[in-house]
Amino acid sequence: MESLKQRSDINIEDFLEKVVNANTIESAKELFFFFKEQTDRLQKGVELCIKQHDGQFRKSGEPYAVHPILVASIVAFMGGDDDMVISALLHDVVEDTDYTLEGVRENFGDGVSKLVEGLTKIVSIREDKLALSTDKNTKLRSSALTFRRMLLISIEDVRVLVVKLCDRLHNMLTLDALRQDKQKRIAEETLVVYAPIAHRLGISSIKNLLEDLSFKYVLPDEYDMIDSYINEHKQQLQMSLNKFSLKITELLLTNGFSEDSFDVQKRVKHYYSTYLKMQRKGISIQEVLDLLAVRVIVRDIRDCYIVLGIIHNKFNPLISRFKDYIALPKQNGYQTIHTTVFNDSMIIEAQIRTFDMHNTAEYGVAAHWKYKYSGSLNPKLDWLSDISAKDTNTNDEEDPEELYEYAKDSLYAEDIAVYSPKGGIFTLPRGATALDYAYEIHSQVGLKAIEAYVNRVKVPLLTELKNGDIVHIITGNEAHYRCSWLTSVKTGKARATIRNFCKQKLKELNTQIGIKILSAIFDTKDINVLSWLEKENLHNKIGRAAYDSIYLQNVVNALKKYPKKDKLFTLNLGDKYIVRKQKFDNIVVYSNYKVNSVEFDYCCNPKRDDDILGFRSGTNVAVHHKFCERAANLIKEGNELIFVKWTRNAPHRYKVILSLENKRGSLAGFLNYLTRLQVDLSAINLNENDETKSDFFELIIEFGENVKAKDIKTRLKDRYKIVEFTSLDDVYKNS
Repeated sequence: MESLKQRSDINIEDFLEKVVNANTIESAKELFFFFKEQTDRLQKGVELCIKQHDGQFRKSGEPYAVHPILVASIVAFMGGDDDMVISALLHDVVEDTDYTLEGVRENFGDGVSKLVEGLTKIVSIREDKLALSTDKNTKLRSSALTFRRMLLISIEDVRVLVVKLCDRLHNMLTLDALRQDKQKRIAEETLVVYAPIAHRLGISSIKNLLEDLSFKYVLPDEYDMIDSYINEHKQQLQMSLNKFSLKITELLLTNGFSEDSFDVQKRVKHYYSTYLKMQRKGISIQEVLDLLAVRVIVRDIRDCYIVLGIIHNKFNPLISRFKDYIALPKQNGYQTIHTTVFNDSMIIEAQIRTFDMHNTAEYGVAAHWKYKYSGSLNPKLDWLSDISAKDTNTNDEEDPEELYEYAKDSLYAEDIAVYSPKGGIFTLPRGATALDYAYEIHSQVGLKAIEAYVNRVKVPLLTELKNGDIVHIITGNEAHYRCSWLTSVKTGKARATIRNFCKQKLKELNTQIGIKILSAIFDTKDINVLSWLEKENLHNKIGRAAYDSIYLQNVVNALKKYPKKDKLFTLNLGDKYIVRKQKFDNIVVYSNYKVNSVEFDYCCNPKRDDDILGFRSGTNVAVHHKFCERAANLIKEGNELIFVKWTRNAPHRYKVILSLENKRGSLAGFLNYLTRLQVDLSAINLNENDETKSDFFELIIEFGENVKAKDIKTRLKDRYKIVEFTSLDDVYKNS
């Protein structure tokens, strides 16, 4: 029993070091029974695992049974019950051997068999069947299918997710044994599927480990940059941490706290969270102010606020960085006070929580199994039911990717809390807009929203909300679907509602546009084109002619006999209905009319891959987003439509974050230099940052295939301080 008591005191880093060093069946069994009291049922599970995997080996050369025994050890460390632990032991038995699910049920009961069945369904897409990292669409579909299976199975029993997370954690700890391409594929899926789920279940200990382990393989250069900086300054950082934590300890002891009533922990922040902060704020590692953090853990909530007062009384706080997640807990049950303070020349984050809150933050949904207590918050799992509802309302052919996009917005870490006018709390992802809030209240509120007030000030519906905002939405009688705003809203709920309507609207629009393009080609009325289409039995699919150039040409060839019948003299006039391809910088035009120029109208600013349409005026073409309100009016007014689509090969698109000196003419000079480099500016934003004295600009630039990205990057770095220069192609693709 002594060893079982000791297991609660060991931290997860020390425990995982033992896991990594256990590479034989005997050492794995010894670790397992250190964390789980040996019973006949558990012994039977271990023996079956070893027997069924006999003769099987991992890529590292160790017996395969070592893996499930160590996964079971991690589940035991997390406080999993016997059914969870046995399902971990047998999670690959049904999949990889001739042992059946019925055999599991007979020997270990329904509880274990249901968990094993759930785990087996999840791994139906195995790592060796994942798409190649360069195949973006197939890769997304594979990850989305895995994601979907995990979430839908877990609605019945969330324990399935916890066991699967422990399995993935051990796989990530032993990833070095695999080929480099396989390492990257598994790490990518871990980062986009497993880490977000660990976050939403509140298991930050596993989430942080999965993120940092994946980061190393997915973005090795960025990982090495942060690792080198931390190691280079390790002594200085450690001294600052030790000095600050000692001050905190002395302050608490002199203000009435006893030595056994609190604990002060210290750490350098996790690499991946540091990288995300650099990306979000547009800063370098040298400019990340709060690399260091201490955590003060006390007995009760009252003590949390006493400690906060003591710290703020001694150290100057950065008020903008203060967050009280005790009063306003996150949806995953996380409760902690965050404050950032000045200590000499350093800035350090201090987190304050109770011991129960600490256990919930580290182990989330598993904390109540591990520590056998109640009273702290459980993670809210209503998002699982939300996802299930979404799954039943989605078309099969689009299901996995859309479900993934919808669900991941419910999973990622950066949350804000906003209030209704009556004080109701709504949790939204960082970057959410007033319209997202409207959809969060109810889909009908989002559809009929016409005005928004934030803190009693009228604002546009796409205004980004901040933590603590009070938001009031005014609705009208009519639904406004705002299809062109699809990429501007943040939450999956808002996007899903808008997208579902817009798909139907796009179908109707394409039918209208297809007919009008044909009317322009044949220089006739819409009613004549409709009559010809019905005769050729093409009227049901004519919407395809609005976006498929080959189909358009085939339809024109099928219909051109009809206008010719109406002409008395057709000899020697040639075929004036030949639709020719005319290529411009970003746009391809298909028409029987000569076009000299193509320009994008000012009203809707369509982005590459948006649905677009074109209006012809003489030899000029104006391109609009298909959902542009002005375009809709132009169609009503009878303006002539012409077929347009994006060029197949997109110009190179890069995101650039740079620091410019805050003086008159510096931005104009930079933009002029871009022009000389034959680089087009697509978008620019000022990244206002309280933590630095420089002005940071985030730009989207484009340049042709004949221009090398490396040359542009080098020439910009020669003149300016470039913080980031990254391709906007597939995030995992090396530029």
